[in-house]
Amino acid sequence: MKKHTLLIAPLAMSLMLPLMLVGSASAFAYSGGGLEGYEVGVKADISGLPRVKQELVVAPALPKHEQTATGGPKIIEVRMVIEEKEIEIEPGVFMWAMTFNGSVPGPIIVAHEGDYIELTLVNPETNSLPHNIDFHASTGALGGGSLTLVNPGEEVVLRFKATRVGTFLYHCAPGGAMIPWHVVHGMNGAVLILPRDGLKDSDGTPLRYDRAFYIGELDYYLPKDANGKYKRYPNPIASFADDMEVMKTLTPTHIPFGGTMGALTGDNAMHANVGESVLFIHFQANRQSFPHLIGGHGDYVWERGNFNDPPAHGLESWVLAAGSASAFIYKFRQPGVYVYLSHNLIEAVLLGAISHVIVDGEWNNDLMEQVSAPRKIE
Repeated sequence: MKKHTLLIAPLAMSLMLPLMLVGSASAFAYSGGGLEGYEVGVKADISGLPRVKQELVVAPALPKHEQTATGGPKIIEVRMVIEEKEIEIEPGVFMWAMTFNGSVPGPIIVAHEGDYIELTLVNPETNSLPHNIDFHASTGALGGGSLTLVNPGEEVVLRFKATRVGTFLYHCAPGGAMIPWHVVHGMNGAVLILPRDGLKDSDGTPLRYDRAFYIGELDYYLPKDANGKYKRYPNPIASFADDMEVMKTLTPTHIPFGGTMGALTGDNAMHANVGESVLFIHFQANRQSFPHLIGGHGDYVWERGNFNDPPAHGLESWVLAAGSASAFIYKFRQPGVYVYLSHNLIEAVLLGAISHVIVDGEWNNDLMEQVSAPRKIE
């Protein structure tokens, strides 16, 4: 039964809301486990469900998981510790990042349809700001944001049922102007919810992948001083006013794949082998992106990340919507260095929306052959 509409406020109020919540974040938590102001009509029936602790890992890796679920639904237990830390975006350029588990992007969580994801979210007392988490994969309470707001020195446990399959974004959303500010300071990640019987092509034939990579595309808005040099700040909140002015231009200074410039290129490249099918998961919280694998294709593409939809076949590029995650599978057929990027080439080459995949194996001249080497024109 609806009693009031207090919880619309986090998206409607100004910057003052998250500041007012310091010292009273737990006011949003209802003692019965549901949203404050509403009666609990249905209780979770999880008695007897097995619990599985999932060890989260740093991108571009995914945690160990089954592609096809064995047995019935499970409770997937994960723990995230929020860490406010200064990171170096590129040599000499620093930003105070707000992170899930100390990494940008935050780690990906993997479950199957019908499982429950149970998150323990920890905000250590060494942090300076309240934080929460909005799961696009979940249903209700602003994606869990209304039930997870924690001040420094607090922790909270949220459980939600994976009712929809696909790839989904998660991010911090503490209210007002703090929402985009936390997001563009690194506080986002993804969830992969697989069908219980695994992925399938458009004909219903099962699809398997030999390895998987998870790519977080970030957009940063870093202020410069009067001399055009990037500023450096003593703590997270010190940059807020300057950040907001840059953010309002809607013009990022950096758009790195993997959190920092070159995080997934060169010595940090992803690796695969000829003949392997690779699942790529890619998210962007704020902006459109245009995924393209130079030298390859999207054999199977779920542009909007919904695995209940049949995948598109053989795409050269596609559109990743702002605030979403997409997925595609490609079977590598040739060795060499592949470039995976956003095909806004200005953003890719100049602002960092680029990564490398190094593929080992034997070359196939039937697919491509240099018939004659470069030579002087006679």
